Amino acid sequence: MSDTPAGLLGIREDLLAVLARRALTEDAARPDAVAKLHRRGGRTAREHIAAVVDPGSFVEYGRFVTGAQEDRRSIDELLDRTAADGIVGGIATIDGRGCAVLSYDYLVMAGTQGMRGHVKTDRLLDVIARLRLPTLFFAAGGGGRPGDTDIPLASALDTPTFAAWARLSGTVPRIAVVDDNCFAGNAVIAGCADLIVASERSSLGMGGPAMIAGGGLGEVASADVGPLEVMAAVGVVDVAVDHSEVEAAARELLEYFLGPTPAWSAPDQTPLRDAVPETENVAYDPIGIVETLCDVDSVTVLRPDFAPELFTALGRIEGRTVGLLGNDTQHVAGAITADAGDKAARFLQLCEANRFPVVSLVDTPGMMVGPDAEATAIVRHSSRLLIAGAALTVPLIGVVLRRGYGLGAQAMLGGSTREPLMTLAWPGAHLGPMGLEGAVRLSMRAELAAIADDAERERTVVELTAHLREHASALNVARYGEIDDVIDPAQTREVIVRLLDAAATEPRTMTGRPVDAW
Repeated sequence: MSDTPAGLLGIREDLLAVLARRALTEDAARPDAVAKLHRRGGRTAREHIAAVVDPGSFVEYGRFVTGAQEDRRSIDELLDRTAADGIVGGIATIDGRGCAVLSYDYLVMAGTQGMRGHVKTDRLLDVIARLRLPTLFFAAGGGGRPGDTDIPLASALDTPTFAAWARLSGTVPRIAVVDDNCFAGNAVIAGCADLIVASERSSLGMGGPAMIAGGGLGEVASADVGPLEVMAAVGVVDVAVDHSEVEAAARELLEYFLGPTPAWSAPDQTPLRDAVPETENVAYDPIGIVETLCDVDSVTVLRPDFAPELFTALGRIEGRTVGLLGNDTQHVAGAITADAGDKAARFLQLCEANRFPVVSLVDTPGMMVGPDAEATAIVRHSSRLLIAGAALTVPLIGVVLRRGYGLGAQAMLGGSTREPLMTLAWPGAHLGPMGLEGAVRLSMRAELAAIADDAERERTVVELTAHLREHASALNVARYGEIDDVIDPAQTREVIVRLLDAAATEPRTMTGRPVDAW
């Protein structure tokens, strides 16, 4: 009696051989390795991919490739231990829209990059470039694998993968996901991506423990190389999430780049009328304003722990993806620091490359000043924001919420109140070349010095500041034609929608301009 399962009776031997080999590439062929990975909280490459793509939509490339180690291992061992050479990748759909997904596989030699795996990756990157596919890349792994013997090489520095992946910057959206140790070459894959999503299980570093020890730098545990809290604080990670949410967060982030969503709902806009305190020295959380302006549950804040004095976020307004940035007065009063300049400039590049309109919410005293600020090279770093803003070709809409002072406000508005498609202000806003009290003390320095009585001098400052405050009010600035309108805050979303409708054109491909890795 035949041992062949009934469903396979009558199938040719060559097809049976293919089906058997395919079965060896699946996670089920390595139950012990999968169980070990699960015990340490990890997921396989195939599990990552299945969690983000539409069911049944994944078309895999290079599944039969094995590690280039025939001089060291038998074919059976290679089929068992080096399935797909440690990287699973292909094309798929998310919400019915095309994308590519790749994932290094911790089941195979800790997700290290094999030489044949590089060839597979290069092949798929070429397909991605041809089809302009938004891409998710699960990047965790131990870096380059030194044990491959079958491919003649000396330095391996001619591997084209890193240049090919970097060259896609500005051509296709690329999101890296890190949910485990991610070192050396794997970390470069993450670092070259447009956005990085990472969990508390992640550790990112240009070298892992072995490389650190090999360089004579001591013994370091994997978890201590580049833990999430450090990577989030210094701006490496854009979105930090719990391990259980990492695939969902990656999918949601990629969806911003897949086009408009037909279903959306708008929050009540009337709370915006009281969203900003009347007095300038009271701080507030601006994310509530962002979430009110955007469609319900559509906002993702990027790099929130890095340069928190300036926020950047992606959201949707009537289903369309928009970029939002603004000042957070809870940190250094919302002044533009060197880090804020870097953060904002890079964000504007991202929006420009992906054709996302930008809404800038301004409440800043200006550029940070003083010797400590200058020691951060703020002259150069803050200027990056001006250069990025002036280079925008996507619609920029400026909204001065409360304070629009000095070069900081100009930088937030693309360099001038005339650079945005429209510059709006809320009723309590004031605009000027610098903070009002500071302007009084500077411009009236001699006159104030001549007042001997300290109390009288301060009363004079208060009176002059009140007078200047009236001159700097949004209504007066609008009377001079320096801004376009002063509006009811509850009308802000409506005005933005109408401007975006007017600016809408046929869908355009990405600009091809690279997005700075930093």
